[in-house]
Amino acid sequence: MPASNLRALAKAKTLSADVLIFDLEDAVAPDVKESARAAAVAAAKSGAYGSRDILIRVNGLDTEWFADDISAVAASGADGVVLPKVNSASDVQSADQKLQAESAPDELILWAMMETPKGILAAADIAASSRLAGMIIGTADLAKDLHCAHPLDRGPMILSLQTCILAARANGLWVLDGVHIDLEDDRGFEAVCRQGKELGFDGKTLIHPKQIAIANEVFAPSAEDVDRARHLINQHRKAIAAGKGITVVDGRLVESLHVHEAEQLIASAMAIEELERDAADVQK
Repeated sequence: MPASNLRALAKAKTLSADVLIFDLEDAVAPDVKESARAAAVAAAKSGAYGSRDILIRVNGLDTEWFADDISAVAASGADGVVLPKVNSASDVQSADQKLQAESAPDELILWAMMETPKGILAAADIAASSRLAGMIIGTADLAKDLHCAHPLDRGPMILSLQTCILAARANGLWVLDGVHIDLEDDRGFEAVCRQGKELGFDGKTLIHPKQIAIANEVFAPSAEDVDRARHLINQHRKAIAAGKGITVVDGRLVESLHVHEAEQLIASAMAIEELERDAADVQK
């Protein structure tokens, strides 16, 4: 959301989204960059967003605003910095060095916007960068730079999407799918969300609150998923306690990796429930 929009920053306190991105880049006009920066920092410092992670997307490394953006965000209390149009690992390293020079806390993480052909080709090196915690696919800018169509099935970009997912998974990073810009196309939006989940994305970046419900429905575990996960964990624990070397649950062989996946699924469901409670409390 544009940090220049104070109404949007206030509305964000009521949203059932686990990550909020305050934008200083594309969504903010040059003549209000400074006031938007101040608003984003004030919002991050306020502590008014509950358990939501607060990320601030700064202007590009090659812009006149980057240095001041990084300096301000370093002391803002935000959870992370989103770097736009990352082309190489050196871009991430430059941002990391700037944060260190500003005495930013070690827990202030970086996210890389993967939205250029150079960035996609360098995805593996970028993903291995220090301080980097995640990647966000900028599908609109990427399609423009690739000179490709952007159909609902995103066929021309599948290779790019999978390249980033591979790089992220190889380095233990989060990876988020790009936005869907047609706000009137709920059916298409749901289809793209389901495609993103099938590809392996952890979530979806959104441009409007009306998209949250569908995204949460697709990416959040269902009640049945949670019940199955708890059943799997309980049966595995019983098998271990009984000294069994192999665990079979409902006819399927269960290994430690399946238990880990089940634990992650339950943690995700609990986090979403907490966000929904926070949003409901604010609206009261």
